[in-house]
Amino acid sequence: MRDASALSADDILSPDRYAQQGYPFDAWRTLREQAPLRWFDLEGERPGFWAVTLRADILELSKQPDRFLNAPRLAVFPESPGRGKQNRLVRNLLNMDRPEHTTFRNVSSGWFTPRAIGRRRKEVERITRDLLDALAQNEQADFVEDFAAPLTLSVLAEMLGVPRADWEKMFRWTNRVVGASDPEYQLAATTPSESMEAARDEMFAYFLDMVEQRRREARDDIISVLAHAEIDGAPMPPFELLSYLVLLVAAGNETTRNAASGGLLALIENPAELETLQRNPALVNSAVEEMVRFTSPVIQFCRTPTRDFEMRGQKVRAGESLCLFYASANRDETVFDEPDRFRVSRSPNPHLGFGIGEHFCLGANLARLELRVIFEQLVPRLEWMELAGPFERMRSSFLGGVKRMPV
Repeated sequence: MRDASALSADDILSPDRYAQQGYPFDAWRTLREQAPLRWFDLEGERPGFWAVTLRADILELSKQPDRFLNAPRLAVFPESPGRGKQNRLVRNLLNMDRPEHTTFRNVSSGWFTPRAIGRRRKEVERITRDLLDALAQNEQADFVEDFAAPLTLSVLAEMLGVPRADWEKMFRWTNRVVGASDPEYQLAATTPSESMEAARDEMFAYFLDMVEQRRREARDDIISVLAHAEIDGAPMPPFELLSYLVLLVAAGNETTRNAASGGLLALIENPAELETLQRNPALVNSAVEEMVRFTSPVIQFCRTPTRDFEMRGQKVRAGESLCLFYASANRDETVFDEPDRFRVSRSPNPHLGFGIGEHFCLGANLARLELRVIFEQLVPRLEWMELAGPFERMRSSFLGGVKRMPV
């Protein structure tokens, strides 16, 4: 095992490393054992960060939202501009704090309760069945492009009220926003930041037209809810409203599709676990939780302390960045037995795949429903499945994006 002091920021944050080798589990293990709270410098004018790798520490920080803020630094992006040079791309739940965060979250929370999401089960089952029927006609397919992406996109688009003809646009926009540092999605002759801003502007223009339409004629969809929402007695500000929609599209599309693809990959690589699930369909709920833990689609978010404090013998200053590595916490040996092993029957499974505390994922109930339906329907139909080519990850150390998975 390497010495923790020899690790650099690139070892845990290089987008190239994630694309080529996957998550840096060995480096995180080293940090958990030797330096669970460790400062890393970044080159140039970019501010450094504290890497937080133990589940208990992430839990402690996340349950004190008034002391540890989401703003101003959403996450550590290695290729971001230096201090004071970052543009405000969006302003939504991810970079809001109390009491504003609670007010804005409550606007749409009714659409994501267990009861509200449960009413969508038949719709999700129909979409899943149709996509699986189409998949079964081919000897080979790309599980991401032919199944996981269209499924999550279809469900979310229906909830938003986006016409079917525009679903492909949503897919392209989310890839460009989330994968701006990936050359495949980045616009030619632009920086990642510029490419992301261009996608943001296109989404803003598109959704602004839809918001204006819904204000004239409301429908039973989330865009109508946001179009008529009031914050402190006034209409929701345009920038925040459009940012809200960008968040719903990006988060609702990317993370669940990556959990589904990563979950299937785990079953392919662990055939005994697939057989266990086939023999015991009732394990689907625990299997889904294990997929979320094992894949950890959201890699990291930041918190900023409002005052100096000490943790793990380290003095952390107010305003410094605490980078919470959820994917590391989900392999924490002090919490999970055999953390690097995929087990569909794992219980209990206190993973942080959907976050924790004030900023627990708004769409967690929807993600769980989609994943349960996917594997309820897919697993019984499988005689066998194998990879038909390389598994390609997005070039990102923020979200564990899956670009391609030929099977």
